[in-house]
Amino acid sequence: MDNFISDEEIVDISDFFKVFGDPTRLRLLILLDENGEMGVGAIADALSMSQSAISQQLKVLRSSRLVKFRKEGRSAIYRLSDDHIHRILTLGIEHYEELL
Repeated sequence: MDNFISDEEIVDISDFFKVFGDPTRLRLLILLDENGEMGVGAIADALSMSQSAISQQLKVLRSSRLVKFRKEGRSAIYRLSDDHIHRILTLGIEHYEELL
């Protein structure tokens, strides 16, 4: 195999996809994909969740490098980290819709 992937890379890629396996995180990613940048309060309102719960999920998404944030005053504004995340979400939704 020309493109041999090491065991360490397999584990890292598996961990990357595990983050998408949580329904709350997936909703949050789709929300950011559809709306661009959003603050924690707006995300919490849109998902009918507490800001604390949203912050916990955003911490996981940040550590997995799926979202980025910028400071605006005392607030953090979140967005998807790059177009790869958008394409993964789009492909996942398209695949699901084809199965229906």
